[in-house]
Amino acid sequence: MVGAEQSRSAPALLLSAAGRELLDRLAGEDVTPDRALALSSALRGRYPAELIAAALTQQALRVTARAKFALADRMLFTRAGLEQASSELTARHAAGRFATAGLGAGAGPVADLCCGIGGNTVALAARPAAPVIGVDADPTSLEFARHNAAVCAPGADVALVCADVRELPLTGLGAVFIDPARRDGQRRLPPGQYRPPLRWCLRLAETTPLVGVKAAPGLDRAAVPPGWETEFVAVGRELKEALLWSPALTTAGTATRATVLPSGDSLVSSATDPAEPVPAAPLAPPGEYLLDPNPAVTRAGLVADLARSLGAWQIDPMIAFLSSGEPARTPFARTLRVLDSAPWHEKKFARRLRELGIGSADIRRRGLAGDVDQIRHRLALRGEGAATIVLTRVDDKPWGLICVPL
Repeated sequence: MVGAEQSRSAPALLLSAAGRELLDRLAGEDVTPDRALALSSALRGRYPAELIAAALTQQALRVTARAKFALADRMLFTRAGLEQASSELTARHAAGRFATAGLGAGAGPVADLCCGIGGNTVALAARPAAPVIGVDADPTSLEFARHNAAVCAPGADVALVCADVRELPLTGLGAVFIDPARRDGQRRLPPGQYRPPLRWCLRLAETTPLVGVKAAPGLDRAAVPPGWETEFVAVGRELKEALLWSPALTTAGTATRATVLPSGDSLVSSATDPAEPVPAAPLAPPGEYLLDPNPAVTRAGLVADLARSLGAWQIDPMIAFLSSGEPARTPFARTLRVLDSAPWHEKKFARRLRELGIGSADIRRRGLAGDVDQIRHRLALRGEGAATIVLTRVDDKPWGLICVPL
């Protein structure tokens, strides 16, 4: 057995010589439950049981983390920390806002509050405009953040502090980024119960003008005070997070923004006040093309802005689908060519699909009730073609569209 280690913390175990050796042995392993049991049996007697358990858990987390971090196989994670951590892509995007804020060599440090395992810390440190201070109350997360900073931003000026951010004198800082805890186990917390609460996070701008706050993408935009910008960030078509930017970090006149990564394209609101009503998009029946806006656009309330920018229209005032007479190539929506469009009648659509030779279909339902699997079964699709079947409403009437990708 390698050493007799008793009751040691996860960082101490994993960062010991034996821990590093064992993690290296497990590199590349996909630690499924059955595989974990076999590995545990094979390693028993060569390493302490608690080290084996910690290393197997860590390897499983590393495999999961590959979706977020390029260097995941060298980093260390807690389960909760990995779930809440910004991905490398979204963290770099957030750090870019501070990089354009004019933080010079004489600026105070950038604080990453509630830094967890350091996803945003390393992104901020990779842009060496100012030193970075990571703060978290959990000592295990902080030790992992220290390790991750050494892996992902070697040589960067990073200091880490174990403390409750609400008990620190947060003065003399150049900028602040805060990622408050938004879950209690599996339960999502409302903004007033974030830890720290959202209102506390927003008040940081009273002492440090440059403040960014990460929030859940389901955040009610009305909770954000005037002058702040709410940015909804999607990676591809998956909505990831909301970022709140203090007035000093906000583009003049921008109240709401939708950003699509990895391209970084942004659509901004035409209204400068979230409470200001935005002119509605034109309404008309579906045309030759159907546009399905990116979730970031929908969540940001920018469907009408997108319609005006593309010369498109909405097909129903309560549904986010847009339509146009020309093919629209935009990062902010998926465009489909419409083969057929009519009031929804299941038997008639089944016949039409057979005529078109459609044997497989992606069925998207928005604004209509019904079980997609049962609808697919009743349509009895046959043929070699593929299509997207959209079930929605037009002028508050059930409507169906048969579409293919642009």
